[in-house]
This record gives sequence, C-alpha cells and structure tokens, in this order.
Amino acid sequence: MSNLVYLVPLFPLIGFLINGLLRKSLSKSLIALIGSGAILASFIVSLVLFFNVKSHGGEVVSYFNFINVNKLVVPFAFQVDQLSSLFLLIITGIGFLIHLYSSAYMHEEENEHYGRYFAYLNLFVFSMLLLVLGANYVIMFIGWEGVGLCSYLLIGFWFKNNNYNYAAKKAFVMNRIGDLGFLLAIFWIIAKLGTVSYGDVFASVSKLTPTDITTITILLFVGAMGKSAQIPLYTWLPDAMAGPTPVSALIHAATMVTAGIYMIARSNVLYSLSEVAQHLVAVIGIATALFAATIAIKQNDIKKVLAYSTVSQLGYMFLGLGVGAYTGAVFHVMTHAFFKALLFLGAGSVIHAMHHEQDIRKMGGLKKYLPITHITFLIGCIAISGIPPFSGFFSKDEILAAAYEHSPVLWGIGVATAGLTAFYMFRLYATTFLGTFRGTHNQEYHLHESPSAMTIPLIVLAVLSVLGGLVGVPEVLGGHHELHQFLSPVLTSEVKHESVHSTEYMLMGVSVAIAVIAILFAINKFSKKPELRDADGFGKVLENKWYVDELYDNIIVNPLNNLGAFFKNIIERKGIDGIVNGVGRLVTYSSRQLRLLQNGLVGGYILFMVLAIVVLIFIWINDNFIFSFFSKHF
Repeated sequence: MSNLVYLVPLFPLIGFLINGLLRKSLSKSLIALIGSGAILASFIVSLVLFFNVKSHGGEVVSYFNFINVNKLVVPFAFQVDQLSSLFLLIITGIGFLIHLYSSAYMHEEENEHYGRYFAYLNLFVFSMLLLVLGANYVIMFIGWEGVGLCSYLLIGFWFKNNNYNYAAKKAFVMNRIGDLGFLLAIFWIIAKLGTVSYGDVFASVSKLTPTDITTITILLFVGAMGKSAQIPLYTWLPDAMAGPTPVSALIHAATMVTAGIYMIARSNVLYSLSEVAQHLVAVIGIATALFAATIAIKQNDIKKVLAYSTVSQLGYMFLGLGVGAYTGAVFHVMTHAFFKALLFLGAGSVIHAMHHEQDIRKMGGLKKYLPITHITFLIGCIAISGIPPFSGFFSKDEILAAAYEHSPVLWGIGVATAGLTAFYMFRLYATTFLGTFRGTHNQEYHLHESPSAMTIPLIVLAVLSVLGGLVGVPEVLGGHHELHQFLSPVLTSEVKHESVHSTEYMLMGVSVAIAVIAILFAINKFSKKPELRDADGFGKVLENKWYVDELYDNIIVNPLNNLGAFFKNIIERKGIDGIVNGVGRLVTYSSRQLRLLQNGLVGGYILFMVLAIVVLIFIWINDNFIFSFFSKHF
C-alpha cells in the first residue's frame, strides 16, 4: 500500500501542471480529459487503498523530514487509515463527477480560461487530498491553506466582475481569521509536546493540563469555524456562489467546508478530554444550523438557498461532533456530499437551461422541460429532508438521537431545524419545477435538458443519495452500522449511545413526521402561488439575512476601511510622502536659487572671493582665540 499512497495527490498535481502550463495550446477536449482523468486515476487508487485498509488496517507512510530544527522533527508523511481512506473516496469520487459535469457546463469559456478552470479545480482536489492524508497537523495545515487559496481563485474565476472579486477576497480574509486559530493551536502543541504527529500527540495527552487541552481544542475549533462556515465566520460561504456552479458543488460537497469536520474528528481524542470545548462545538453547531435555516426560507437565488442549506447542515455535523457522535458527523459528511453535490449540479442544470437566470421567481414549470434534472433534484430534496430510506435520514437521525441523550433541548432545536430544512427545500423545488413557467418567451423556447456529460453525474449522485445511507443502518432498524464498525479504530472516543428501541422509534417518528408536514405545506403553498414579491416585515429581515453582513460592514469593515484611508491619506501621503517629497522639493529649490550665482560677471566673482577670504580670516582668528583660551585655563 505504501507504494501507492503518493499517487493519490500526485495525479491531480500533474493535471494542474499540464493544464495550467499548456492551457493556451491544448484543445478543450484534451483539457477536460486530463483534468477529469487525473481525478479518476486518484479515485481508482483510493479504492485500492480503501479495501486494503479494510482488510489490513491503516499505516503511516513517511517520505522525508519536512522540518528538522533542534528537537522538532516534522516528517512529510501520509496517514492512510479508516478515516482518511473514507474521505479519499468522497473527495475523488464526487470530485470526478464534478469534473465530468464541468466539461460540458464550462464549454462556452475560451480555451485559455477553460484550461485555467480545470487547472484550479485539480489544484483544489490536490490540496484537499493533502489535508486529509497528512499524518500531522503541519501537513494538514499546508493542505488547509491550499484549499483556501483555490477557493479564492475559483470564487473569483470571472475576475472581470468586481463583485466576484470582492466575494473571493471576503472568503480569503475570513478564512485567514480562522486559520490564525489553527496556527496558534499547532504552536501550542509544539510548545507543550514537541511534536505534531497525530500518533505522538494522542499518545502524549497525559502530559497536557486540562487548560492546555481546552485551549488547543478551542483554537482548533476556531480554524474549523472559518473553514466550515460556522457562526460568526459563515458569511463568506453564501457569497462564494459568485464562482461557477460546479465550483460551488466542489466546495460544499467534497472539499473545503468538510475540512473542519475532518480535523475535529481526527482530533477526537483531544476533544473527548475537554467538556468545555465539546459543549462549545455543539452549541455553535446547532445555533448555526437553526440560524442558517431561517435565512434559507426567504432566499430567491437558487444557489443561495443551497448555500445556506450547506451552512445549516454543517451545523448538524458540528452538533454531532460536540455530543461525541463522531461517526454520525462523518456519516453525515458522506451523505451530505451525495445529495448536496446532486442539488448544486441540478441547480447548475437549471441555470444552464435558463441562460444563467438564478431567480426562482422567474422559473416554474420546469418539470416537463428538464425531466432528468427534475427527478434527480427531487431525490436530493427528499434526501436532505431526512425521509427514509434515503441517505440523509440515517445520518441526520443518528446525530439527533445522540443529541437527545446529551440534551433534549439540543434535540428539540435540531428537529425544528430539520422541519425548516424540509420546508425551504421543497419551497425551492415547488417554485422551480412545479406550477407554470414564469420566465420570458425566449427562455421558454430554448428550454432543454442538459447534455449527457451533465446528466450522468446527476443520475449517479441520485443513486448514491438513495442508497448511500445503507452503510449506516442502526441496529434498531435491523442493521449493524457497518460504517461505525469500520471507523471505530480511529474514532476511539466515540460516545456510546444506548437508547431503548421505543425511544429511538419515537425520535425517528417525530422528525420524519415534522419533515413530511413541512414538505406537504411547502408544495401546497408554492406549487401554484409562488412568492413573486419581495418579502416584508419579518420576512424582509430573513430575506436580508438578519442584516449580519450590514452589521459586519458597520462595525468591522467600514471602520477598518476608514482607518486604512486615514493611514493612506494622512500618515502615508501627507506625512511620510510629504516629508520625503518636501526634502526633494527643498533641494530642487535651493539648487535652482544657487544656480543664479553663476551669472558670468567677473566683478561678482571677485566680490565673492573677497567675502570668502574675509570669512576664512574671521574663522582663523576665532580658532586661534579659542585655542589660546583653552590652553591657558585648561
């Protein structure tokens, strides 16, 4: 197995280099083949590694010492175990489908930009693979920063639009805030343990004080809050919709936002020793889940609804991590990757058919024009709503059951959020696909199903959204939760939840019943009479996202911009530049005046010579007087 591990990130890196360097000379077909083929090759190797791990367990493969300073040794090493091998399949499998979809979706781009797009996409996958494979926090951090860079490049892919550039910059800056917390946690670990390798850190936790553990885990969580878009660092993710739709699918389903979940799951040994950190993770997670869900119910941009849905679902995952249900959180990462990639790519198919229109109020009745997109999108909506036996039901209810044992209050908020999820997803579905078409006649005339390169990934993801949850069927439903057994060697701090079967049936029944009621209400309300006007009252607050962006602008962005303008205009231009330029102007003026002395008049030159002689005599007399004075008295 050690002979194959390096190939997983190497293939996307090679694809990035070829498409990046030769983008002007390669054809679009060849660019797509190289970009997609690189990810497919990584997926095949990841499959081999997965089954090898399943049969023989994991191992650490070390290549060389990346850092070797005094007693600190940080190897460039990959850790292939149950957790990382599962994430490899998610990243490369979903990533390949998104690359395949992109080959058709982005085909209108010029050759150079088409190659640039696939180069960035390959680099994105490479960075995420490095993050997951790293055997220590430093290698993880390198991949962590890599996905941050790629998100910046891809969100601002259409860089001629300044609004898109602002969205890319916003994502980059907000992630840097979280990354500072991650970096401080790494420094703290080094200072206390002298190592950053997972095995050594987890084996040495007894050397850490409770304060050390709590500080480290909270700082790591700050990093996760930025990367995985939790309150208060979530506002970049909805704005990331500025990038191409397949990029949104990649960010939300297979890369970047799942990094925070992976990092905390990987660090489960540390988190299990800090009740404060776990409680913080759970509270922030459920608060984010509910808050984002309330915003999603009043959004009219098809991608914005899905974006806030992702923020909400990530909150569910953090809730699972916070209550010790690490397997449930990872399980939801997997199922969410299936149906969220499906939903985003389905939204892309709709946007493609509508000639880049994203306002759902201008859609409607697309069911008959886009049959494959319609049925697959419907499957994604059912899955995310948690209706059995679709995949989202099993992972969501595992988290809710664990939350109920931890705190019925958390469970209650989680169930309410699940109801909101079902409502806003079927509001989106009904407004988009049911009723009558509300777009222009020109749009209606050109409506057609997407090409096979786009519909095949939709079909595959729809199948996974239906069947993907079967790997985690709980015992109460007659299963053995194969995923839990598979991950148990890594997620050693998993809290065992042993509810009686009647309680589990009750919890499942309540959540499913609320979801079904929300679905029926949404379809009945929006299929025939969709909301075509801007919201008012409290609805306007939700439509404007609780005015959080405006709040951030007023208390952070604008004051910093004003401070920057002060330093730029007053300190730099009038202060520093004023002094430097003033000296230059003084020298120029003085030289210009001295130049007037060179007038060519001999009489004037003789006068200056006489004056100079007088001055020299005066200086000589005074020097002799001073010398004599000091000689006599001192």
